[in-house]
Amino acid sequence: MLRTAPSSFVDGVATGGARTGKRRELLRFATVGLAAFGLTLGVNYGLKLTVLQEKPVTALAIATVMATAFAYLLSRRWSFPTRGGRRRLPEAALFFVVNAIAVTITLCPPLISRYVLRLEASEIGFLAQEIADFVSGMLLGTAAGSAFRWWGYRRWVFPVADARQASAGRSRSARSASSIRSR
Repeated sequence: MLRTAPSSFVDGVATGGARTGKRRELLRFATVGLAAFGLTLGVNYGLKLTVLQEKPVTALAIATVMATAFAYLLSRRWSFPTRGGRRRLPEAALFFVVNAIAVTITLCPPLISRYVLRLEASEIGFLAQEIADFVSGMLLGTAAGSAFRWWGYRRWVFPVADARQASAGRSRSARSASSIRSR
């Protein structure tokens, strides 16, 4: 007698596979984010402690934009390699729009820290200012911007799961059919 698995078991396996794929994407997204965070940190402090000493928010903005370009390349190729649904130019444009919004979100905490709460060296001392800048910009701002990026990438930039696998499969099938016809 042939026994079949209960439908809840089969559904659980299918759902588990999707969950595993989403976890893998999230882990890769976080890894790319961590690398971009390191780039942002290095460029931000490199600029802030040298040529942009009087403009800390500008230094953070420049560093964040540079890290965004870096993140697009890694996100497209590694974090979301099978997601897509758009041609490259509209996809890149949407990526940068989502990131422009995320940069704005990222800059809100340090702007509030510096210009609303007045956490500046002249008011509180250099070390306290640096700690406030790090917590508000690099931690709070980056966390808020990253949460928006994760949602925005999956919603608008790379909206269709398995889009690249499907198109890659179609192009392979087309090449195979073409080679068979040419024989």
